[in-house]
Amino acid sequence: MALTDERLTTIAHRLLDVPGVVGVVLGGSRARGTHTEDSDYDLGLYYRSPLDTKRLGELAVEVAGPGSGVTAVGEWGPWVDGGGWLRIDGAAVDWLYRDVDRVERCWAEAERGRYGFHTQGGHPLGVPDHAYPGELALARILADPTGDLATLQRRVRVFPRPLAEALVAGLWEADFLAGVARKAVTRGDSAYVAGCLFRLVGVLTHALHGAAGRWLINEKGAVAATAVLPGAPGAFRSRVDAIFAALDADPSHLTAAIDLAADLVLETTDACAIMMR
Repeated sequence: MALTDERLTTIAHRLLDVPGVVGVVLGGSRARGTHTEDSDYDLGLYYRSPLDTKRLGELAVEVAGPGSGVTAVGEWGPWVDGGGWLRIDGAAVDWLYRDVDRVERCWAEAERGRYGFHTQGGHPLGVPDHAYPGELALARILADPTGDLATLQRRVRVFPRPLAEALVAGLWEADFLAGVARKAVTRGDSAYVAGCLFRLVGVLTHALHGAAGRWLINEKGAVAATAVLPGAPGAFRSRVDAIFAALDADPSHLTAAIDLAADLVLETTDACAIMMR
């Protein structure tokens, strides 16, 4: 069931009554207009510590019914933070905590061209810290009484050139991964090769998004999103599919997959250089 903009705004303003919450945004595919009928509603709850999760849990029951609840801050891990998976008016609605101070720190690092991928359950590449400002850049603000989120959003919507340069410079790792993957070929170690090539592809997607000045905030759909970037290597998505389709314990197949990946690294490097001119 779809939620109306009016209903979402009403929920957002009720969330403002929770101590610590300073603003609420609609994120994910619903904000970008790429959603399907079955897509969840991702509500980003931007807060300044301390966040009153007891009151937030009570509100979850009020709007989503008995049995609904939320986590403590940090319960979902160091980078996803916490929240709640709810059903409101028959629709799946996720409440996701975002610490405003942390978002601002990640933005400051991105402006300096500093980034990292951080270990987090459910994120095999790791959570990129620059995804925090990227989420806000792509979100639709539902409630922001102080205007702080709108002010920050105007800044983060301009992709920082130093971050673009750093992500492109990070292509050295993709080349390195292709090399170390080859060391596992004679052992038929398809799992290790697959791991190397997954990370290699992740590095390529972020470099190409950086060169294009576009935020990439999710591993899911990253290859498809990269394939439609202006200037990306041709047939990017089908070539990535071909890499992983070739993986099994046969050394000749593993070598073929790595060769395909190495070619894509070279073309990505050239594409990024052209895009960054």
